[in-house]
Amino acid sequence: MSLSLQNVSERLKKDFGDSITSLEEHHGELTAEVKVDDLIKVCQALRDNEYYACEQLIDVCGVDYLLYGQDDSSETPEESGPDRFAVVYHLLSIKHNRRLRLRVFLDTELPVVHSVVDIWNVANWFEREAFDLFGIIFEGHPDLRRILTDYGFVGYPFRKDFPISGHVETRYDPEKKRVVYEPVSIEPRVLTPRIIREDGFGG
Repeated sequence: MSLSLQNVSERLKKDFGDSITSLEEHHGELTAEVKVDDLIKVCQALRDNEYYACEQLIDVCGVDYLLYGQDDSSETPEESGPDRFAVVYHLLSIKHNRRLRLRVFLDTELPVVHSVVDIWNVANWFEREAFDLFGIIFEGHPDLRRILTDYGFVGYPFRKDFPISGHVETRYDPEKKRVVYEPVSIEPRVLTPRIIREDGFGG
């Protein structure tokens, strides 16, 4: 860890104490894991405190850690622990030319976190996307509804346990003169490895 990041890390520990549960450095950027109940307090300080001056929110994204770190070849993989879902916030200080990443873990059964729209207005559509694709609820969001899928979509397509073929399919019904939703009619597809022949042509 560079001296600059080391100084920031020490300052974060001093300013936020138990609100930050871990600090790690990856590729020259610092990641702070924040308790979900303290997120707003930490974000407000990171924006307003001149030492951090994180005036810009670059991105907000959801993460599904289901089966994270497990071998893909396992026939009976076990589900991840209680920390399945997380939200990651990418912050930028233009003043200090420095980036900081925050991560909060959420409840698996009901992933809920407070919206940061009141701190960085740009979070509006980012949070809607995470809600749409992961089913993460952002409390206090002014207009939390789907943004990429349509209103009749069932499920959250970026969750690791979402079926590849989805739950519903759409078609235009000429009699009803509108698009209708129906259960998926595609048979589950099992991929089998190609046979490699000695003459170099695949089977």
